Amino acid sequence: MSRLGDLGARLYRGDVGYDFVGKRKFWYALSILITIAAIAGLAVRGLNMGIEFKGGAVFNTPKTSISVAAAQDHAEKASGHDAIVQKLGNGGLRIQVTELNTAQADKVQTQLAKDLDIPQEKINADLVGPSWGKQIANKAWTGLGIFMILVVIYLAIAFEWRMAVAALIALIHDLTITVGVYALVGFEVTPGTVIGLLTILGYSLYDTVVVFDSLKEGSKDITKQTRFTYSEVANRSINSTLVRSINTTVVALLPVAGLLFIGGGVLGAGMLNDISLSLFVGLAAGAYSSIFIATPLVADLKEREPRIKALKKRVVAKRKAAAAKGESPDYADEGFEEPRDAEPDDGDDEAPAQDTPAAAVAGPRSHGGRGRGRPSGKRR
Repeated sequence: MSRLGDLGARLYRGDVGYDFVGKRKFWYALSILITIAAIAGLAVRGLNMGIEFKGGAVFNTPKTSISVAAAQDHAEKASGHDAIVQKLGNGGLRIQVTELNTAQADKVQTQLAKDLDIPQEKINADLVGPSWGKQIANKAWTGLGIFMILVVIYLAIAFEWRMAVAALIALIHDLTITVGVYALVGFEVTPGTVIGLLTILGYSLYDTVVVFDSLKEGSKDITKQTRFTYSEVANRSINSTLVRSINTTVVALLPVAGLLFIGGGVLGAGMLNDISLSLFVGLAAGAYSSIFIATPLVADLKEREPRIKALKKRVVAKRKAAAAKGESPDYADEGFEEPRDAEPDDGDDEAPAQDTPAAAVAGPRSHGGRGRGRPSGKRR
């Protein structure tokens, strides 16, 4: 078995585990810093809205020896606006100029024909009105709003409202970071970008629901035992699905990276950047938020619940009583099995908080993906 596969099996069994929930404040702080940077970039630089949203004209020329830089200079002088020029596969040019009406577009087309020494009738001009762009933007916002509402309703019904709130915060986190990156790098925002954003929201939600499902099963009847707190069970859910999240994210990122870096960068197919950047950043942010944001937020919200607070007090009291007697906590009762690595704390700096056994970092052992151990009346 490969090292990654062996690690995944050990994480799934609860033999090892990283205390994601216990170190949640650090990850919250990191997310806040990234979000602030994204918002700052959005506020300072703003989004480079494409012609579909701002209106303008697109001129396609036949094969020409004119360089991209020269064509851009001619287009900007002819129109008085910024121009985006791309080299097409047939050797022609795609010249995009925003904020032009029909009369202005005709004048620019005529001037470009003279400057580029190309017959005017061979330059194809497509005009996009700003009103159409506003309609597209409004429909995009409407679709996003409906998507968010449906997500919250579904999660509240399938799981509970705390998980719905945590998932919504994670989705907003992913959106903010992706939009901020677009502002910072200056990539053009087109309908393809919107499609990419909606796609990554669905992916991020899928990754989050996988962890939530494990947590739901692992925390079933949790108040009937006194071995683990809710946060420890939540942490076990993250660890048990960690390698799966990493594998699915890497597999999804590889083809998207090909679109972004090879298609958009090497081959110069700039239109691929519209959707590939949003997918690349969004997939990475979605995997991050599912692990470091969504589930720790659920644990924070649940720990405020009176019955979960009472459970935590009982667990801590039992551990203190066992420590006072010089005994290890009883892992054989409450229908759970004893973790294989349940050993006294060796004082390692990375060990769990005081009064929490080291094995509890990973949470209750999962069997068959259920997150609950097999009932046992004696220690194994």
